[in-house]
Amino acid sequence: MIPLSAKNILTFIIPVRHQDNAHDWPQLKRRLAQTVRSVSSQDSEGWKAVMVANYGADLPDLPKNWSVKRVDLPPNKLYIKGNADTEAFRDAVRIDKGARILAGMLHAGEMGHTMLVDDDDFVSCRLTSFVASRSRENGWYFGNGLVWTEGGRLLYRHDNFSKLCGTSHIIRSDLFQIPASADSADETYISRMLGSHIFIQEHLAEIGSPLLPLPFIGAIYRTGHTGAHSRSKGIARQYLLQKSLAKKPWLIPGRLARFRFMTSRIDNEFLGKQPDV
Repeated sequence: MIPLSAKNILTFIIPVRHQDNAHDWPQLKRRLAQTVRSVSSQDSEGWKAVMVANYGADLPDLPKNWSVKRVDLPPNKLYIKGNADTEAFRDAVRIDKGARILAGMLHAGEMGHTMLVDDDDFVSCRLTSFVASRSRENGWYFGNGLVWTEGGRLLYRHDNFSKLCGTSHIIRSDLFQIPASADSADETYISRMLGSHIFIQEHLAEIGSPLLPLPFIGAIYRTGHTGAHSRSKGIARQYLLQKSLAKKPWLIPGRLARFRFMTSRIDNEFLGKQPDV
């Protein structure tokens, strides 16, 4: 468990893929260190973070408020889709990721609100201070977020971010209805509640615990690198150079308006002043 003198306001859970599923582990480690620095730049106390990784995985050094939950989960044999059925591929990814997240949650103890963070994304430094005075709220989904291509200075503001990126929800931890042990959790729970960001918002609304929209941009989704599991493209190619826009040129001005440069304010809020990004 992670000792914290302050109240546990917000817990970040960062699942790390099996090292056999990494295209380039040194680069994954570099990106993971940047995500760690981003999370650790919270502007108030009361947060903690759990990184979930397999035994033997070489991890970056971690600052205070962090712990590591080591697991012995096997590599995901369908991590790369190849010729596999699409649904079988997605289920395999969700079950693997969800099992890692569950291990982190069981390790964390009291969590307050919980945020699941992918191992290459960035979060706003304002999240903990925002949640601190709203401890009874169900949580928030990130309607707006920024998309960034690694190595570039442009970002794209996406207005359906919670459907695009896994780093996009803050949820009061009791709403996860976490089982007592990993053995007592079925695959449907692991896949839909923990392993995917697609279903949770609608599920909570259906059971009478809807999430609110976060009133500011809460995360940056990093895309376009070789380790991106989503095989995401660069933002210019993704949002401006699509062939479909040639048939709808009136959409281009709106798309262009969503692009912005990486400023020192964005750098400080999300990247933790990382000079190597």
